[in-house]
Amino acid sequence: MDLRQALQRRVLVADGAMGTLLYGNYGIASAFEALNLTHPDTIRRVHESYISAGADLIQTNTYAANRLKLARYDLQDQVTAINQAAVKLAVQARQTADHPVYLLGTIGGLAGDTEQRVQQATPAEIEASLTEQLTALLATKQLDGILLETYYELPELLAALKLVKAHTTLPVITNVSMLAPGVLRDGTTFADAIIQLAAAGADVIGANCRLGPYYLAQSFEHLAIPATVKLAVYPNSGLPGTDTDGQVVYDGDPSYFQDYAERFRQLGLNIIGGCCGTTPLHTAALVRGLTSRTLVAQTVQPQPRQTPTLTPTLGQHLFLQKVATQKTALVELDPPKDFETQKFFKGAQRLKAAGVDGITLSDNSLASVRIANTTIAAQLKLTYGITPIVHLTTRDHNLIGLQSEIMGLHSLGIEDILAVTGDPAKLGDFPGATSVGDVRSVELIKLIKQFNSGIGPTGKSLKQATDFRVAAAFNPNAYRTTVSTKSIARKLSYGCDYLITQPVFDIQNVIALAEALKADHLHVPVFIGVMPLVSRRNAEFLHHEVHGIRLPATVLDRMAQAEQDGNERAVGIQIAKELIDGICKYFNGVHLVTPFNRFKTVIELAEYVQQKNLTPTA
Repeated sequence: MDLRQALQRRVLVADGAMGTLLYGNYGIASAFEALNLTHPDTIRRVHESYISAGADLIQTNTYAANRLKLARYDLQDQVTAINQAAVKLAVQARQTADHPVYLLGTIGGLAGDTEQRVQQATPAEIEASLTEQLTALLATKQLDGILLETYYELPELLAALKLVKAHTTLPVITNVSMLAPGVLRDGTTFADAIIQLAAAGADVIGANCRLGPYYLAQSFEHLAIPATVKLAVYPNSGLPGTDTDGQVVYDGDPSYFQDYAERFRQLGLNIIGGCCGTTPLHTAALVRGLTSRTLVAQTVQPQPRQTPTLTPTLGQHLFLQKVATQKTALVELDPPKDFETQKFFKGAQRLKAAGVDGITLSDNSLASVRIANTTIAAQLKLTYGITPIVHLTTRDHNLIGLQSEIMGLHSLGIEDILAVTGDPAKLGDFPGATSVGDVRSVELIKLIKQFNSGIGPTGKSLKQATDFRVAAAFNPNAYRTTVSTKSIARKLSYGCDYLITQPVFDIQNVIALAEALKADHLHVPVFIGVMPLVSRRNAEFLHHEVHGIRLPATVLDRMAQAEQDGNERAVGIQIAKELIDGICKYFNGVHLVTPFNRFKTVIELAEYVQQKNLTPTA
């Protein structure tokens, strides 16, 4: 009988992990899929071990055998060879079986990959990569089905399913991966995902990876789905740990799988297998644990769904409301480097009195250690009634820390964030420090905005929706119309609400930005950066040593002359006012960068911006 017939008649036991088995038991930690060519006997023995343990389903060693993922090992031109060798080895192993064994061609998801090359792949590149791998697998004519596994994003899985269905009539198993039981990381419930995948033509729908038997069993409870839907489960052996060398290890006892085998069957599962950390011993345990192979009808007891509430803070984002019609000034401050904060907060109060609409707080600018900007922001807001815009860098926080920071900001009532990469750690006080970079700044924007839906980092409800408005950084100094507008459009697509630019010293860059935004119909509030020069040396330093900032020769000459005349501060302020005049012809937003926390200078410029609302620009 074929695989579809077998699924109608009995519960099938699937194999377990390939990668973690090779890593843990065979000491192999490279491109596992390339071993199909370099170590065929090893791969065949793994398949044979699972078959001997009683597996009815085995999958090809092709999880990451696509062009995008193989490129990190410079193996992108061996996609066909690697995939077809994988099928050949699995077929050879199946010939040793004393029971029917079905072969699945495995294709893994891309959305969970941390490699920048994969993250930045376009939809067209992803489709081409999937098509190439699928074509190679199907050309063998040896498969009984296709397994799409470890998909964190439902849209990606739906797109992959559609493509596979267009190329073959073989049954397709679609497995999502969840970070928390019963919900995908974008907040889609597992039940909703199952319904959408079933409507799209998936033959079997399930979950694999990340979670062990305990949480995946919870995910399959109370599913309000059609009873005709066939289900699969491939749990990890448990939570991973680390050994004395810092390597990831799994030590889940196979007997634990034996205990869960019958429970999975009673929940209506059609396929029961294993994922990371599982071995042939776990497969054998599943076989022993099943008291019967008879299929069990699903029991449906749907649970009520909770909708998070939005409780926006009164007066939130007033500067964004104002900038739509009036000239609006934000001021950037660096938090103090020591515990003497009295001068800082006194200066902040003076800025508020001067009409500044918000204070942006850098996050260890130039990688120099300062008091945490979140702490300073909380004091500005709660003690002094000043609107803070917090810079949040991807440099200093891993993915866990970023999400914790975001939740903490909401808890403090701070809902304005500038998402930035941050200056490289090696530039700062501790050259031995490392930059983290789990995500890019655009992905941080998307992450922050996800909280506005009341959805947490794992997809679970936060019981309350946030009200974040997120800014993206932009540098008009190296302006190239085609490149820069694409960059802005990408940031807007990720959820950016407004832009804050690097300091400009050439009004022509401002004009070019305004014209490009208009030509490409990109409507977004923009705060153009202005940094008053304090000396000729300051101007030379910015021009020659600060990445992304260039000063026109006329500005450098004026500051050189000012040094001779002894009026550098006055000339620096005059240049800044001239820039503000030019900016206000095209944009309402000005972002004043405070040099060396010289409040008096910035207060004068902030008042100058506010006067523009009394005397409209000609």
